[in-house]
Amino acid sequence: MRTLLIVSHPDIIESYSQQYFLNSIKDVEEVTVRHLETIYPNGNINPTEEQRLLKEHDRIIFQFPFYWYSSPPLLKHWQDVVLEEGVTHGPSSTMLKGKEFGLVLMIGVSEREYQAGGSEHFTISELTKPFQALAHKTGMEYLPSLDIFQFAYMEDEQKMDMLIRYWQKLTMENGESLTVRERWLVNKLERSFLQIHESDDQNVIRHAIHILEENQMTIHDLKMVLDQIQHP
Repeated sequence: MRTLLIVSHPDIIESYSQQYFLNSIKDVEEVTVRHLETIYPNGNINPTEEQRLLKEHDRIIFQFPFYWYSSPPLLKHWQDVVLEEGVTHGPSSTMLKGKEFGLVLMIGVSEREYQAGGSEHFTISELTKPFQALAHKTGMEYLPSLDIFQFAYMEDEQKMDMLIRYWQKLTMENGESLTVRERWLVNKLERSFLQIHESDDQNVIRHAIHILEENQMTIHDLKMVLDQIQHP
């Protein structure tokens, strides 16, 4: 499976959260990263090139800061220019049909505010319905969004746990058992560990591997107990 990660952020170099996650996947071959503001500083998007990339990938992910309940303007412009009727979707095109589509959202407000009675009043699922409609219109399968709330305020362990979820969003195929998926991700992380030299990055990956291996042990122990109950 190949993933196309389309990132939109007007000042990505200064964004700690964006750098944290993007640096973790810079050597992942299955993920193609496109930062729109870097590639198109003047906003002149090349629809033919973007459509070619869409065709070549199996999962499409939009990653952006959730500004005013929507995406930055260049990502909206990308949608207007690239998602062309008759080319990417419509009766005469099946380019996007059957592909997967999802969101990675960086959100500056607490999660508890995104509900009835909270300061934002609506849930993230409600506020992202235009993107859900986009997936439906183009024939793509909409994946649950990865919502990252107030990343700067997280403890180190919480950040590492979120990193695991990020890797899963980008690289794990749907439908596999939890045990197989976790073992597969451990192998991915171990390969990344061998390729990096920054001590902070190594600590992140080492912790991620530890969490996944602990989860695997829990699952294994649970299965043994269930087997004993079923076959005393």
